[in-house]
Amino acid sequence: MSKTLLINVGALAAIGLAVGGLAPAKPAFASDQLTVTSFGGPAQDADRKAFFEPFSKETGIKVNEDVFNGEISKIRAMVESKSVSWDVVDLDPGLAAQLCAEGTVEPIDWKKLGVDRATFIESGTSDCGVPEVVTGKIVAYDKDKFTNGPKTIADVFDTQKFPGKRGLQRRPLENLEWAVIADGVPLNDVYKVLSTPEGVDRAFKKLDTIKKDIIWYQTSSQAPQLLADGQVVMASALSSRIVDAVKKSGKHFEIMWDTLQWNVGVWVIPTGTPHRDAAYKLLAYMSLPKPQADFSNLMPYGPSNKAALALVDPAVLPNLPNAPDHMTNALRDDAAFWAEKGDELTQRFTAWLAK
Repeated sequence: MSKTLLINVGALAAIGLAVGGLAPAKPAFASDQLTVTSFGGPAQDADRKAFFEPFSKETGIKVNEDVFNGEISKIRAMVESKSVSWDVVDLDPGLAAQLCAEGTVEPIDWKKLGVDRATFIESGTSDCGVPEVVTGKIVAYDKDKFTNGPKTIADVFDTQKFPGKRGLQRRPLENLEWAVIADGVPLNDVYKVLSTPEGVDRAFKKLDTIKKDIIWYQTSSQAPQLLADGQVVMASALSSRIVDAVKKSGKHFEIMWDTLQWNVGVWVIPTGTPHRDAAYKLLAYMSLPKPQADFSNLMPYGPSNKAALALVDPAVLPNLPNAPDHMTNALRDDAAFWAEKGDELTQRFTAWLAK
């Protein structure tokens, strides 16, 4: 998610922001600005309603927004030229860790933030990232094709029991993990196995069994469209995309939550922001349980604050990746593994596709 904030630095002294809430502030000067950058679309609309507008109303800080597509080169260019105009940025934790290591985004001062790291679903998130939302990659199927659809990830690889094309994203991430799990590797051993040449061979051998039945897609928006067009009978997808497709189009899609692969998006502060204090004020507010629950009620991403789940609408909770029932057999994506092995495995994957 991307966002932009305008803030009165003079008013900040009157703002007492901690985990429990915000103290009223004096009106902010319109000339003071803070920019938050995210990915636009429905998620950023939900950010605006759940975070930015209430925050502005409560503190007098005006929030503007910017949008990008995850180009970390833009953040680097700002920092290197000492012309930082994005003060809070929405990032994948792997990219956040990469920018953290090179000093492009700054380590989070948790004492200044006023939020205990143990508050979050994953307390060990990047030292430079404040946990934002929980996303989940799942497999969904069309109930019009299968009244009794796949129940486990092994079923995705069973073309006898479930004939038809599968839609998978054109990348090794998630596909290699699911392949070895379907081949019998326990969840706890997935990355240990994939760290060995034999484990990688095992993953590709399993993918070979359905290679001719795969339709590869590039972007997240294509997965529900492939299902809707009838080009595939099942597809990997972000769970939020499937929930949204069912809600808006009335399609009979069903999510298979077995071996959900989940991730935690993070907020980062680019090094050299002129509105560092204001950034911390917003980040603290967005870490509170109530605003996070409000966001999840608008957009089916899971809250990162563990206390927020209890505040989510019970009708919405089953659609969230980190609903308790979905986490019993789920795999946490290993950002460190992909940071180390990503280039090598992408080359191997590209070569495999060309065979």
